[in-house]
Amino acid sequence: MATTATTVVKRFDVPDESRPFMAHGRADALDMNGHIVGCGSFEPGWRWSDDVKPIAGTDSCQVSHLGYCLSGQMRVRMDDGREMTIHPGDVFAIAPGHDAEVLGDETCTMLDFGEFGDYAKRH
Repeated sequence: MATTATTVVKRFDVPDESRPFMAHGRADALDMNGHIVGCGSFEPGWRWSDDVKPIAGTDSCQVSHLGYCLSGQMRVRMDDGREMTIHPGDVFAIAPGHDAEVLGDETCTMLDFGEFGDYAKRH
């Protein structure tokens, strides 16, 4: 890690915090001068309503996500019924109010630059 007053360089192989899901993966977080950047490893079988809802305590995910999919696939269902599927190489913006699930048998790895501060964080 290299830091100065205005510059921070970190790596996800040494996260500032690792947040395990109920099962099926974890979310790693880096504090970049007060902005939290996340890297989620969502294993096959992961579903927000099973793996994060018990931690978040809300009926659907209330976090805004802005990210990039590195591997795997994820289907997102908005509370209003709209659906989208995210594939490797996709850049995405997801509003609060959704559920999501991994599709297939490959771990879905995503970088998240959105409101990641309290995502999957036990209080």
